[in-house]
Amino acid sequence: MYPWEVMHGIARQRVLAIVRSDGAENAVRAAETVIGAGVHTVEVSLTTPGALMAIERLAAAHPTVHVGAGTVLDEAAARAAAAAGARFLVSPSLHRGVVRTAHRYGIAVIPGAATPTEWVRAMEMGADAVKLFPASAHSPEALRDMLVALPQVPVVPTGGVSLASAPGWIAAGAVACGIGSALTAAGAGAAVVDLLDRLAAAR
Repeated sequence: MYPWEVMHGIARQRVLAIVRSDGAENAVRAAETVIGAGVHTVEVSLTTPGALMAIERLAAAHPTVHVGAGTVLDEAAARAAAAAGARFLVSPSLHRGVVRTAHRYGIAVIPGAATPTEWVRAMEMGADAVKLFPASAHSPEALRDMLVALPQVPVVPTGGVSLASAPGWIAAGAVACGIGSALTAAGAGAAVVDLLDRLAAAR
C-alpha cells in the first residue's frame, strides 16, 4: 500500500482514532472497538507499553485497516514502527529524520506543526499532512484563517478534539481529526457511528 492510499483513506473518513493504553492487550481491545464501529484508520501511540506488538497484531488481523504509530520521535522509532507493519507515522513534533525514514520505507507521515512557518517546512520536507497539535491551543476559526494563506496544506487537528467539536474542524478545512479517548472509551461504538455520519455531512 502506498502513502497516498493511506492519506486518501484518512481524508475520506475524516477521522483518525488514537489509541493510548497501559499495555498491548488493552490497546488492541480499544482499537478493535473503533474498528468494529467502522473506523478504518487507527494510530497506536508508542507511549503505550508493547505498542509495537499491538501494531503488529492489528495490522495482521485487519489488512484493510490503516494501522499506524503515533508519538514517533526519532528515526529508530520510525524504523521499528515500519518493521511492525505501521502504514503511517504521526509525531507531535517536526523531525526531518522521521519524515525521511517514513518515506524510505514507503509509509505516510504526519508530523506536528503548529505555525505557518512549520507548515511550510513540513511540506518542504515531504510530509503527507501536518498534525495541528495541540488543537486545544487553536480554534476552527484560526485554522480557517491559516488555510486562506496555505490552502495546499492538509491539516489534522489533534489534542483536545471532541466528538462534538470534530465537525467544526472539518467545516473549517481540516482533512481529518485525530481523536483519542472519546472514540476508544468502552461502549463508544454507537458514538463512533454517529460521529462518522456527522463528519460526512460537515462539508
